[in-house]
Amino acid sequence: MYWGVDIGSTYTKICGLDDSQNIIDTKIIPTIVNQDEIVKEYLQDKKVEMLVSTGYGRHMIEEIFSCPVISEIKAHAKAAYYFQNDADMVIDLGGQDSKVIKLDLSGGFIDFKMNDKCAAGTGKFLEIASNRMGLKLEEFSKIGFEATKELSISSMCAVFAESEVISLIAKKESASNICYAVHESIASRLASMARKFAIKSDKIIFSGGGALNPFLLYLVSKKLDKEVIASKYPQLAGAIGSALAGYEVYKQL
Repeated sequence: MYWGVDIGSTYTKICGLDDSQNIIDTKIIPTIVNQDEIVKEYLQDKKVEMLVSTGYGRHMIEEIFSCPVISEIKAHAKAAYYFQNDADMVIDLGGQDSKVIKLDLSGGFIDFKMNDKCAAGTGKFLEIASNRMGLKLEEFSKIGFEATKELSISSMCAVFAESEVISLIAKKESASNICYAVHESIASRLASMARKFAIKSDKIIFSGGGALNPFLLYLVSKKLDKEVIASKYPQLAGAIGSALAGYEVYKQL
């Protein structure tokens, strides 16, 4: 068994591969205090040939398991190639940052762009906006399709962007129109980062929790005029890529 652990800002993802690189064990749990101990408890009865960690908390796991660590960029690149080896770009929207990764032809990456300056360009802003409107995130990710007005949110700061949402609510704009504005703001930033690179493939892989949002995928696809498809296990992409890296390391021993 080859394991990958991705300790993100919001959730921790765990993935186990067998000797044929089949995914046979996965787990997603909220990231809280002493997350390394929680991961250790989950894996204590598992067979662990190799473990690789990634994410914001990767060094917590490194210390407790004495395991290799890799960057989120490398992990997401490997996972994208694992599922869709003809794509040359990955867009990853997580809770704390967003990334665009330019892939090579062998599962590695050439370059990347990252937005980690403010939550306004991340999945956290989607949570903030949906909570402010009293909607579950699943519902908020779909009602934008019903929008009748293309509103926009201009602020680059999550605090001020939330104020713009509050202002739209006070003006009695519909939930679907406000939803459109929030998603359009994030989609514009993702598309802007993606345009920094030449996109040769007809397909772009979307990973991270943001890939579970159909309206966001629709808007990014429309802005880039490319097919944007969700990774098969979007939230687990970092953990899957880490497990694949662990498999490679073990086979070279």
